[in-house]
Amino acid sequence: MALTLKEQQRYKRHLMLPQVDEAGQEKIKNSRVLIVGAGGLGSPVAMELCCAGVGTIGLVDFDVVDISNLQRQLLYTEKDVGKSKVQMAKERLAAMNSDVNIICIEDKLDESNATEIFENYDIIVDATDNFDVRYVISDTCVKLNKPHIYGAIYEFYGQVAILGGDGPCLRCLNPEPPKQGEIVEAKDVGVFGAIPGIIGSMQACETLKTILGCGKSLKNRMIFVDMLNMTFDEVEIPKRPRCPVCGKGEN
Repeated sequence: MALTLKEQQRYKRHLMLPQVDEAGQEKIKNSRVLIVGAGGLGSPVAMELCCAGVGTIGLVDFDVVDISNLQRQLLYTEKDVGKSKVQMAKERLAAMNSDVNIICIEDKLDESNATEIFENYDIIVDATDNFDVRYVISDTCVKLNKPHIYGAIYEFYGQVAILGGDGPCLRCLNPEPPKQGEIVEAKDVGVFGAIPGIIGSMQACETLKTILGCGKSLKNRMIFVDMLNMTFDEVEIPKRPRCPVCGKGEN
């Protein structure tokens, strides 16, 4: 679908970039991105992709806004406390860009519905804080050959990577999610307010680069961000040949 005159004006600074230009902006407009989680990471991801002109954005979250969210979840205000996150997010995003189609999926993602939901999107962004859901996202992205834009935050730290597709996947890093009690739950961990914005913006950038096919992506590698000491480290993520999901499985 071609750009309208209004869109040409709105995305003028994108069109000036040779890596984007009008053809690239049309790709962005015609893309469909699913964001799983509408909280700390999901807020900046959704805002950036909406402003960039992603044609369809799906939001998966079954939670309501809590006052403790407001320290870092940029989509919400004090008036939203107690209300559905995805519905309030849709309202804010529509005010930012009325041309973007926002689809609310007010449900808990699990193995029973992931495939049906993911099939309708090109790229899946992991903005969750639940390990079991992360593994569902990873497994389903491999199954459907879709990019998995991974992000995670903890205190002053964050991680970003691109998994899914033909691998590597989350099980190449850790074959099984941690069992209950092995790690501290997200609700019991502090998060510095600016960290989700940084990591979420990085996820949005990698999503747009994936749509455009430009630059060097984070496929097969992970960036570790330490904002307390302002350092960035990078490691390669090898695909595990015997991975039971993206590899050949164990003998």
